[in-house]
Amino acid sequence: MIPVPVKFLILAVLVFSVGYVHLRGRVRHKLPRQLTDHSSFLAPLNTLLYLTSSVPNKPYLSPDDFPEMKRFQDNWETIREEALALFQAGEIKRSDTYNDAGFNSFFKSGWKRFYLKWYGGDSHPSASKLCPKTTALLQEVGSVKAAMFTLMPAHSKLVRHRDPYAGSLRYHLGLSTPNDPGCFISVDGQTYAWKDGEAVVFDETYIHHVENTTDQDRLIFFCDMERPLKYGWATALNRWFSRTVMAAASSPNDAGDRTGGVNRAFKYLYWLRLQGKAMKRRSRNLYYTLKWGTLGSLFGMFLLS
Repeated sequence: MIPVPVKFLILAVLVFSVGYVHLRGRVRHKLPRQLTDHSSFLAPLNTLLYLTSSVPNKPYLSPDDFPEMKRFQDNWETIREEALALFQAGEIKRSDTYNDAGFNSFFKSGWKRFYLKWYGGDSHPSASKLCPKTTALLQEVGSVKAAMFTLMPAHSKLVRHRDPYAGSLRYHLGLSTPNDPGCFISVDGQTYAWKDGEAVVFDETYIHHVENTTDQDRLIFFCDMERPLKYGWATALNRWFSRTVMAAASSPNDAGDRTGGVNRAFKYLYWLRLQGKAMKRRSRNLYYTLKWGTLGSLFGMFLLS
């Protein structure tokens, strides 16, 4: 059995960290939503990363504070050329199956992607073959843990959400964009509109949403950079989590690319999610009774263990 003082310590850490994540920004989910949001399950780790961060905890950061990333902006036209060639060849696309847990919910909006690299690994073989200049640039910047090209079609949007993992910061470089205020991202209530050749850095664990109200698609270069931390032990922990847990969410462009364990299991997990959605449509009361009853039972088992 787990000693009672240890149980209360674990519970206190969980309550503090979920509260910290929830109250951190100006834009917040409603509390019931926050309690079951994926950011709550990673809240203890994320709170540790926030508290040891060597960069300010705020929605947007200056790209000038990350000089190694300037290599991409200096070569943005080369990157755009390869991205447009991929788009014209139909390679920037949604997944054909349930093997992209991280971005599956985006596909219904028309959002598309082509992976260049993912946590814990080198460039995808398909990316090295189809966009060698961009992948060569990525090899020169060790702080980039994941990268892709993403396309958001005209007259589409991504709803409010926060990404689950605070060990990275998000970098966007406009490649072929509307260059219009109607195509924007709002991070914790602060809006930025993409422009060709311009970079933006933001903390993706703040609640954000995206809209493209224009008649033109938006194509960008999208990277996850390692969050700079104050202490070596915190950096070591973050890198371990990155190359083990985050690497398990690797998604392929084609059959020659690696699929991580999370995405190999995702089709089965998503089947369960579909059953839950069907139940919710039939009876919201039954759905929420079972949902909160299950969570309460797990909590009770922890207290009694």
